[in-house]
Amino acid sequence: MAKAKTKTAFVCSECGADYPKWQGQCAACGKWNTLSRVFVDYDSAPSVGFAGETSELLKLMAVSAEELSRIPTGVGELDRVLGGGLVPGSVILMGGDPGAGKSTLLLQVATKLASKEGVLYVTGEESLQQVALRAQRLNLPLDDLDVASEIRAESIKQMVDKAVPKILVIDSIQVMQLSEVGSAPGSVNQVRETAAYFTRLAKQKGTIVILVGHVTKEGGLAGPKILEHMIDTFIMLDNSSDGRYRILRGHKNRFGAVNEIGIFAMTDQGMREVPNPSAIFLQRGDFEASGSVTTVTWEGTRSLLVEIQALADDSSSNQPRRIEVGKDHQRLSMQLAIMNRHCAISLSNQDVFINVVGGVRIQETGSDLALVLAVLSSLNNRPLPRDLVTFGEVGLTGELRPVVNGQERLREASKHGFKKAIVPFANQPKDPVPGLSVYAVKHLSAPLKLLRLFEFTNA
Repeated sequence: MAKAKTKTAFVCSECGADYPKWQGQCAACGKWNTLSRVFVDYDSAPSVGFAGETSELLKLMAVSAEELSRIPTGVGELDRVLGGGLVPGSVILMGGDPGAGKSTLLLQVATKLASKEGVLYVTGEESLQQVALRAQRLNLPLDDLDVASEIRAESIKQMVDKAVPKILVIDSIQVMQLSEVGSAPGSVNQVRETAAYFTRLAKQKGTIVILVGHVTKEGGLAGPKILEHMIDTFIMLDNSSDGRYRILRGHKNRFGAVNEIGIFAMTDQGMREVPNPSAIFLQRGDFEASGSVTTVTWEGTRSLLVEIQALADDSSSNQPRRIEVGKDHQRLSMQLAIMNRHCAISLSNQDVFINVVGGVRIQETGSDLALVLAVLSSLNNRPLPRDLVTFGEVGLTGELRPVVNGQERLREASKHGFKKAIVPFANQPKDPVPGLSVYAVKHLSAPLKLLRLFEFTNA
């Protein structure tokens, strides 16, 4: 038997970069004293990848391209984000802040599926009594779900070999440990190797593996970046600003669309789906207020109506503040500069605050026009009509650029009772939208003229 070869390397605990010898500072992330020594064994056996298969040369036409059967979770919002359900042999990573509801949601899903499919729920952070108490509090069925409290990856594999579950839930990957890896649980090396271990397990046995991941204080996933590369699907559960709602967003999906979102409400009975999220984010007061406008964003395959609020106030400092919640800071600064250059509206002596109501973070550029109109409304202290909706990207030359799925956005606005819409000229609907008057414009100056014409702002 060939003797295994051992190599010593030094791995950064912050970013996962490796070096042949120790040094005080990591050249990749700039952190000091983060390098730790690890031992890597090179066996004489054929090497395998994360999928646990040796290399084989095939023609692409010889590879089966049949649509993989999916297992519905019974939670519609989760299925939407996953692309229709769970794919056999896939590895899903769910991240989120502490208290976001990751364990609660997965426990609800696990107990639902356990009556139809074999499910093994492994917790490494809680006792089995704590899991049982949570399940009882949520009135979940307890009869069919297999549970275990374990952090050793080898022991979990033995359980899988014995019970042969269709679905394996591991909470969380940061506390799992491989005995052959000589570092503490949660270290970069341990997280990487245990994730690779469970990935191989999923591909070899066809088991669906769901991993729970922690996040850093910056909001990113804890552990090496390669963790996101080796898994099939990465979803993140975010808290809303008021703590009532949770937004599940897909960041990576090899079996479906990315940037899909699901909306949940945290209740005393656990995570509950929100079938009509637009109605939640449009819970506006009965009185008209300046600085508020509704826009239609596109998230994955669904349209979502959200309210953007703006406050422009006299600044008491030489450097006016620009604060935004739910929007990109650079995007806000750019729109204010465009207003100054092309509309002669200066905010150099104004503090500007932007808030996207409901804890939603808008990542697309289609909300530019809504942001500009909200700022203008606050600056003039004149409310915009409550039945007005708008969307469109504002270019650096002041032109209004079209957005995708404009027709669907207008239909969604009409469904919720909006009567007026200001959109880019290229998004003018080919067919009339029932109950909605659409004003299609080409330049940023045109909406401002419309507002003056309708006496929405000061002349």
